[in-house]
Amino acid sequence: MTSEIKAYEGSLSAKGLRFGLVCARFNDFFVSKLLGGAVDCLLRHGAAAKDIESAWVPGSYEIPLVAQRLAASGRYDAVIALGVVIQGSTAHANYVNAEVSKGLAQVSLASGIPVIYGVVTTENIEQAIERSGCKAGNRGATAAESAIEMADLMRKLPEAK
Repeated sequence: MTSEIKAYEGSLSAKGLRFGLVCARFNDFFVSKLLGGAVDCLLRHGAAAKDIESAWVPGSYEIPLVAQRLAASGRYDAVIALGVVIQGSTAHANYVNAEVSKGLAQVSLASGIPVIYGVVTTENIEQAIERSGCKAGNRGATAAESAIEMADLMRKLPEAK
């Protein structure tokens, strides 16, 4: 029965795909590791170095605006947002995280371009270390995998009318 249903699915082949990465400079020690993981993943899956570009913003709060510009440019098949927000003694991080996630979702829906949330949100520095490549993998690499799959899937889906 299910063999009669047409199914669309993205692959993990980045060959011929173009990627824009938006990176937050705040906590750049961690963000640079996320960027390294993302680029390594894209290259390992067949992307050409010339098809990967990055833009740096002051902090994670500024990511959605630049992601919007990259998505609207028509140059990229997917945009990857990379940042690290570490919870401090105030609720500031909660507000930043909420606005960044909402902003990126709006950009993706408005542009029709996959905008991948690769912002690490942690309670402390130890968790940031773990998620930027030391113990719990590299969130930049997993964001890049999502970007590859989504970009490929979007190419396979029927065009909107």
